[in-house]
Amino acid sequence: MYLNLHSSLAENYNSNSQKIRVLTEDWVHKYIFCPSCGLGVKEYENNKPVADFYCSQCHEDYELKSKNGSMGKKIVDGAYATMIARLQSNNNPNFFFLNYDKNTYDIQNFVVIPKHFFVPEIIEKRKPLSLTAQRAGWTGCNILLETIPESGKIFYVKDHVSQSKDKIIEEWNRTSFLKESKNINSRGWLLEIIRCIEKLDKKQFSLNELYQFEKHLKTKYPENNNIQAKIRQQLQLLRDKDYLKFISLGKYKLK
Repeated sequence: MYLNLHSSLAENYNSNSQKIRVLTEDWVHKYIFCPSCGLGVKEYENNKPVADFYCSQCHEDYELKSKNGSMGKKIVDGAYATMIARLQSNNNPNFFFLNYDKNTYDIQNFVVIPKHFFVPEIIEKRKPLSLTAQRAGWTGCNILLETIPESGKIFYVKDHVSQSKDKIIEEWNRTSFLKESKNINSRGWLLEIIRCIEKLDKKQFSLNELYQFEKHLKTKYPENNNIQAKIRQQLQLLRDKDYLKFISLGKYKLK
């Protein structure tokens, strides 16, 4: 995989944003494959409102965002109301994020975030534009990268190093069961438990170790009066979906 944007393609554009759009879209079209099936992605021709690329085989859609400098903790996105509405719809695309160096045009990171990791909790509402702005009152949003489980950030390129195709497809398939959960609140619980498991930073863990997050989970879900029972329920679901393996009473292992 060639890890540099072809700067000559954008010589006829004056706007920096137009140049980057042309360069990044060209690079994705040439080098990126669908993480679900491995087929190369194709570019939408007519500026489809909710996506930039698609897979003709498994019909997954992808929206592309790019940023100069470090990935950071959040990504600036569009209108808040539109994003929240998309999370509830059937046409919410997966998310490609390209991180580059504007001085060298080197690609530092390229990651895909599956759409089933998008829940309202990862969307931050920005302040409305001032009354003197051209779009007074318009309210944008940020995607909070730091709140997404690490298993929801599937890297093609990480710190300027390409990852293998087999690894990318394997990581995608590992959490594809989340697509089955159409209820965003239910999916939000599963994602939060996955984040808690990741914070333990170990392959094998106990139920008691996960109970340490009870206070944190109670803060996020104040209406739930039996957090420990909910934790056990979510672990059962993750075991049934082959994300975890039950070892013995109160003992689990990541697969």
